Amino acid sequence: MSTQKEATYTTINTYHTINELTPKTKNIWMVFHGMGYLSKYFINYFSELDKEENYVIAPQAPSKYYQDKAFKHVGASWLTRENTELETKNILNYVDTVFEKEVSGAIPNLIVLGYSQGVSIATRWVASRKIQCDKLVLHSGGIPNELQPQDFEFLKPTAQVIYLYGNKDQFITEARKTEEHLKGFKLFQDRLNIEVFDGVHEVNKTALLTISK
Repeated sequence: MSTQKEATYTTINTYHTINELTPKTKNIWMVFHGMGYLSKYFINYFSELDKEENYVIAPQAPSKYYQDKAFKHVGASWLTRENTELETKNILNYVDTVFEKEVSGAIPNLIVLGYSQGVSIATRWVASRKIQCDKLVLHSGGIPNELQPQDFEFLKPTAQVIYLYGNKDQFITEARKTEEHLKGFKLFQDRLNIEVFDGVHEVNKTALLTISK
């Protein structure tokens, strides 16, 4: 029988940004892509936002893999069911480093967005690090079961939580929809806004423009 052990080491990971952080910046976005994405492509969904007012930071999930048998297309995953607790710790430490490197001093409006699998990272990061975001956007993904209402009690009264998904999302069944609504209202209560758009499981750029206002 094998014995599982651990080793600590230093690693380097990439991330992507668009626009410039200046005194004119109105919103700083921390955006977490879904499974199968790379941050360099995912961040393009935010390219239509006002460039002077929005600075977007897209961390990169560390576990990359080939998505096709031709070994042409590369995607990435944040977490699996294997060693989830340990991997979450590693990922959140990486996200902390990105955020601290990019953002210092006074912060304008902070928008944290998770898309699909990225919802699990966005919510865990905000909850565990007590991130005072102005908007927390849960886009077409599931909220981790271990999170509790007290994990978000620190949020300021004006903070908004938006649960956003398409009415034709192939991954959101009626049962899943009910489950996520119940979890969302349990965690966020009156601050939760549910917004449904006409579409499938995809990033809704029109909603991003509205959220940026």
